[in-house]
Amino acid sequence: MADYAAQADYDPATAGSMFDAAAWQKSFASEPNGGNCVEVNLAGDKVGVRDTKLANSPVFVFDPGEWQAFLIAVKAGQFDLPG
Repeated sequence: MADYAAQADYDPATAGSMFDAAAWQKSFASEPNGGNCVEVNLAGDKVGVRDTKLANSPVFVFDPGEWQAFLIAVKAGQFDLPG
């Protein structure tokens, strides 16, 4: 795993201000009442992820390369639970 320089101005509790509030998207597979899901905000040079169940959810920020690697791993089943 690569080491990254710490960003002193990054705080998951306030990182939501880095994103347009209207641009958050839920999964198409989200339950109708919004249960057990995350929301994603694709903002060009950064990707925000937050928990829909938490009113003041922390926002985790990734660069597009990190997000793409995560999506590839999910599609390949690397995070599937044992059956």
